[in-house]
Amino acid sequence: MVTQKCAARPRVCLFDSGIGGINLLLSCERRVPSADYYYFADNYNVPYGNLAEGRIKELVFSAFKKMEKMRPSAVVLACNTATAVCARELRKMYPFPVIGVEPALRQAWELGGRALVLATRATCQSAAFAALYEKYGGNAEVFACDELAQKIERGILSDELSAFACGLPEGEYSSVVLGCTHYVFIKKYIERRYRCPVFDGMLGTADHLADILGIDDHFLGVKGKIEFFCGNTTKNRIIYERFKHYNV
Repeated sequence: MVTQKCAARPRVCLFDSGIGGINLLLSCERRVPSADYYYFADNYNVPYGNLAEGRIKELVFSAFKKMEKMRPSAVVLACNTATAVCARELRKMYPFPVIGVEPALRQAWELGGRALVLATRATCQSAAFAALYEKYGGNAEVFACDELAQKIERGILSDELSAFACGLPEGEYSSVVLGCTHYVFIKKYIERRYRCPVFDGMLGTADHLADILGIDDHFLGVKGKIEFFCGNTTKNRIIYERFKHYNV
């Protein structure tokens, strides 16, 4: 039975430093197709993972001032780095729900064995990640990918994507955790490299959005609209159109 607790069409804003959050946009759209989605990006300052904490906050807080004008039902921080650095403060600053995406360490911990966590340096060094790792890290190995997000951002329309997984650390792992939404674009290549489950947190975050909105219309709702703001909107729409029919 389909239930829908919200009478009005929800307005959901998503923010990422670039194209990575499009992966989460697609998951949210599939999970709650009846919402209107507004994608805000900052492609010209990507990657956030190599920036100082103060600069990350400056950029994210500026974007939230723009998104606030949309009167959103919820805002999704579709960026692990922005979530790790900014989410706690943003939830105190705004009346609407702020949903973040975190590395899916819990899934790897529940599976057991030795996990590899791939994330940006800013995420790895954040207090939020330290708390998450203390709870679910176990014996997971953490690897800071300084250039991977930028390579994917620049090479997304090229034939180079498979090569980006080749620069990741050697080793045998029970699972891999993707701590950046950009990395989801090369998930299938990472699966081939390590031959183990790869967790990205996209579906869990989309489910959380549905819970926050009080909506359960999985795959059944009348589709809302998708609009792109800030950054390289032409590029972001092209990436959205290219990948919307695929599970990357």
